[in-house]
Parts: sequence; structure tokens; C-alpha cells
Amino acid sequence: MKNVSVCFVCLGNICRSPTAEAVMLRLVEEAGLAEHIGVDSAGTGDWHIGEAPDARAQRAGGRRGYDLTPLRARQIRADDFQRFDFVVAMDDANVSALQDVCPASMRHKIRLLMEFAPQLDTLVVADPYFGGEAGFETVLDQCEAACAGLLAAMRGHLAD
Repeated sequence: MKNVSVCFVCLGNICRSPTAEAVMLRLVEEAGLAEHIGVDSAGTGDWHIGEAPDARAQRAGGRRGYDLTPLRARQIRADDFQRFDFVVAMDDANVSALQDVCPASMRHKIRLLMEFAPQLDTLVVADPYFGGEAGFETVLDQCEAACAGLLAAMRGHLAD
């Protein structure tokens, strides 16, 4: 069995992408694939490097059994496009920012998270940062649905 990896990307790496990382880590663990699927997250911006996820994201995740406390924000780096098989963005602005720093030969790795949850009929994981607690619950709903679809897609790459 091959190994495959994913890096989730949002703007500051303190709300959406660490939530997706926590959701995916649990799905991978539950599937017994932790030795074969690598999971990380990063931001396109550098404002929050080294910081823990937003307290609201931690609380929302905690209510569903996800532990975001060990995660720390980092900025996407050029070598991430070689390290990861999937670089999964939360919205079109993040896709554009990623394309600006990604070598042309690796742009095929950049995807939108919500592509993996077509049943939700949206391509955007809305940024909850400037809103209330409900936005973080919506992010979790979207991440749970889309990460399940992404895991199914990643399973296909394990056998390649």
C-alpha cells in the first residue's frame, strides 16, 4: 500500500484548515490508515504563525470530540507542493493564492475541499472568523461531509 498526504489551506490557518485537519485525522484514524495517510494544514498568510487555532474553533470542535489544541498555525511553503499529494483550499481566494506560489507542474494538486461534498451544493467553506459561534458549527458540518469524500478519493491513491 502506498502513502498519500493532504494539506488543508485557509487564510490564517486558525479556523477552517485546522478544523479540516482535526476532522480528517479522526477519519483516518478510524479507518486504520494513520500509517498511510499524512494530514497537515497551513495558511496562505503569515499573521498567525505559531498560534493555536481560534478558541471558537477549538470549542466547536471539542463539542464534537475533535482536539484542535495541539495544532499550530504555519504558512504554506514552496516545498509543501512536493510533500503533499493534495493541497486542499477552503475557497477560491485561497486557490488563487496557492496558484501564485505553486510551481506550474504541481498545480493539479490544488483542489477545493467542497469538491468532495457535492451533495452540499457549495464550493466554499465560509470563513467564520468575523462571525459568531454558529459559523464554526457550519465549518464543522462542511468539513465532516467533505473530508469523508476526500478520504474516499485518497483511498484510490493508496492502491495506485
